[in-house]
Amino acid sequence: MSIPDLTLNDGRSIPQLGFGVFKVDPAETERIVTDALEAGYRHIDTAAVYRNEEGVGRAIAASGIPRDELFVTTKLWNDRRGADDTRAAMGESLEKLGLSHVDLYLIHWPTPAAGSPVETWETLAALRDEGLATSIGVSNFDERYLPEILATGIIPAVDQIELHPQFQQRPAVSLAAEHDIKIEAWGPLGQGKVDYSGGAIGEIAERLGVSWAQVVIAWHLASGRIVFPKSNRRERMEENLAGAAVQLTAADVAAIDALDTGAAGRVASDPAEVS
Repeated sequence: MSIPDLTLNDGRSIPQLGFGVFKVDPAETERIVTDALEAGYRHIDTAAVYRNEEGVGRAIAASGIPRDELFVTTKLWNDRRGADDTRAAMGESLEKLGLSHVDLYLIHWPTPAAGSPVETWETLAALRDEGLATSIGVSNFDERYLPEILATGIIPAVDQIELHPQFQQRPAVSLAAEHDIKIEAWGPLGQGKVDYSGGAIGEIAERLGVSWAQVVIAWHLASGRIVFPKSNRRERMEENLAGAAVQLTAADVAAIDALDTGAAGRVASDPAEVS
């Protein structure tokens, strides 16, 4: 299966379809990531708070896949802010992953209660310049929180946000597009909390002879987003990966675009409430 790449605003390339390990049991992570790599995924998205970086690292080490063929993302958790803590957290993540660098390092949440993220963001830039991260970005920084990052003049390569058909975050997406920041969609299928199997998506899936999840993945890709669905099952991993081959018409994309319900469609945490 050929996975398309996107070029980030720093000139680096990123596989547009990856594999996420949010809520993957640390004890099962090595097996699950091994299955994903064998299925053909080359982009793995983890985070310090997931507590499964070590399992990701073991799967990568055992895979035999050359490092330059893999794209690995991890994230700085909310209790690690400021220059010293950020550097220490990066070192811990690299040790657990067994890597000398990650391809993308993100601030996980804006956590407004913790104060300004500027020092932390500037430290990420320094870590990038030292070669510990190839690219840097933010996660869950919507139109309320992204402007403070932009004001530093250090432009994120990506912004990873909750995004699925009923919650399309158009203000945040529009602001990111102004600065050529690529959007990464987490919870791209609605985290199992939304029934997308019927309606417009179900009709498209039936017409094309594919699953509704493949239709949603194809919609994300056609819209220029980076997406990484997760699954613990090998057959579902392969099904999701095959979503890259699904060809939607412009009318299909427009029909799914029309499902947006704005803020009412959010199914996970509001960044304003995460500390």
